Amino acid sequence: MERDWSDEDDDSHHLIHQNDTKPVSSSTSRRGRSAFDVEDLDSRIGAARRFPFRFNKSYLLAILISVLFLVAFFSADIRGLFSGHASAFGLGSTADRMRESELRALSLLKQQRLGLFGLWNHTFLDSAIARNGTANFTLSSSNSSVSKKRDSGHLLASSSALFEDFKSAVLRQIKLNKDIEEVLLLPHQSGNVSVENGDGDMVDVNFSDFGFDQCRTVDQNSSGRKTIEWKPKPDKFLLAICVSGQMSNHLICLEKHMFFAAVLGRILVVPSSKVDYEYNKVLDVDHINDCLGRKVVMSFEEFSGVKKTHLHIDRFICYFSSPQHCYVDDEHVKKLKGLGISMGKLESPWVEDTQKPNKRTIQDVEAKFTVDDDVIAIGDVFFADLEQEWVTQPGGPLAHKCKALIEPSRLIVLTAQRFIQTFLGKNYIALHFRRHGFLKFCNAKTPSCFYPVPQAAECIKRVVERADAPVIYLSTDAAESETGLLQTLIFSNGKPIPLVKRPDRSPAEKWDALLYRHGLQDDSQVEAMLDKTICAMSRVFIGASGSTFTEDILRLRKDWGSASRCDEYLCQGEEPNFIADDE
Repeated sequence: MERDWSDEDDDSHHLIHQNDTKPVSSSTSRRGRSAFDVEDLDSRIGAARRFPFRFNKSYLLAILISVLFLVAFFSADIRGLFSGHASAFGLGSTADRMRESELRALSLLKQQRLGLFGLWNHTFLDSAIARNGTANFTLSSSNSSVSKKRDSGHLLASSSALFEDFKSAVLRQIKLNKDIEEVLLLPHQSGNVSVENGDGDMVDVNFSDFGFDQCRTVDQNSSGRKTIEWKPKPDKFLLAICVSGQMSNHLICLEKHMFFAAVLGRILVVPSSKVDYEYNKVLDVDHINDCLGRKVVMSFEEFSGVKKTHLHIDRFICYFSSPQHCYVDDEHVKKLKGLGISMGKLESPWVEDTQKPNKRTIQDVEAKFTVDDDVIAIGDVFFADLEQEWVTQPGGPLAHKCKALIEPSRLIVLTAQRFIQTFLGKNYIALHFRRHGFLKFCNAKTPSCFYPVPQAAECIKRVVERADAPVIYLSTDAAESETGLLQTLIFSNGKPIPLVKRPDRSPAEKWDALLYRHGLQDDSQVEAMLDKTICAMSRVFIGASGSTFTEDILRLRKDWGSASRCDEYLCQGEEPNFIADDE
């Protein structure tokens, strides 16, 4: 934070009081005086001598004061001209020495910045040499094998990434240097001290002048993706079951079920809204089929039409055996039976605990879950650790022609775009500020992920400075008392950065008209997905560590290609500066 300094000089005004002399009455002098009075004559002569003496003394005193004033004025100017020698003769006060030290620091900071700019210029030269070298290598090795080209390509890509990181670090140091300089200049802005250098003006830092964006999108290299084809048999089905957590958890569970269905060659049946969320409000199931170019997913209602009166789970093979089979409680089993679904006994082919899941491979799943039965279920797989390297790839582990398989419906995407065009514009930061129920959850972790509002504000301001964004979209469940305090603490270059939340419905605003037209207004899951979509489209995203809502946003940003180099968790790498005791 900038600190305002003020130098106040106290001027002392000394008043010189002169003694007033009472005039002698003329009548009295006439009565007590004779023409030949020697004593009177002497007194007159003495008085005549004393009068000029008093006059000259006052005159000299006035001259002396004027001279002292002029000496003080010019001595101050001389100290300014020879500030380097003033302290040697003890002419400067403590404040003067402080100012001299500050000006010296400014000179050193400028030298450092100029050196960093010289380093920056060398990076451009090195980059040009690297590009020319790459071109020459490609021409000279045209007859080499494909494998060598691939290896060299990976090496060059890695070197390029390191080079970009180096440039980013240099520019951050240059900007930090300038910030320090501006803080040091504050005490001198209202004074007469000049901080301009004789060898040129101060260099202003503008990253756009270099064609460089600190928060540019991450280049997602999809050429080396590991994928499998999803080619299900038309009469084999996997019934998805997701029970843990809220909507974000269920979407992750559903995505993992798709992977299992692809490995086992089965059509995935999306859960009924009577036992789960209404997925058709937030997702477009047909979008998944279009991306794969075949029928791979169907709604429970469509599945019921295919099976008609024979809704039966032939095998209930539980992926998890602990803390309970299939991670399904008795209440959910009752709900399934209420849909007319019959099932056999729940069984598990291995020992698997949701608290400590084992890393599993495709071969493991094929060996334990491949059966000839028409309809199977494997329970909740949210905690499953199956080929995580595949699952976390941009676009996921399945071969398809779209950016993402599980994404918001077209209505929600259009509504998000209209909101962005109305309130935010292209350059905005999105912040997921999770608070409700998060204090106890985070404090059970080491380290905690629940930060005091002032500390969170400082972390957010650092991202704002890097992104140079004028506005922040706030997705939060925090109370108004917390968001109000947060708003007062977030500013950049002396100006507050607005925190924008979705406003209440207004007939004058048309950005959300599509939702009302299709009867999706005031639906909590639709609103949550709309929040998620706006965050996923932001230039920079700040998430909440440990939140699956944040993780699903990061997945969308990765799949859509909107992930930024400035994306991070709130106060990433820091611990809260205060943590409450346990109960």
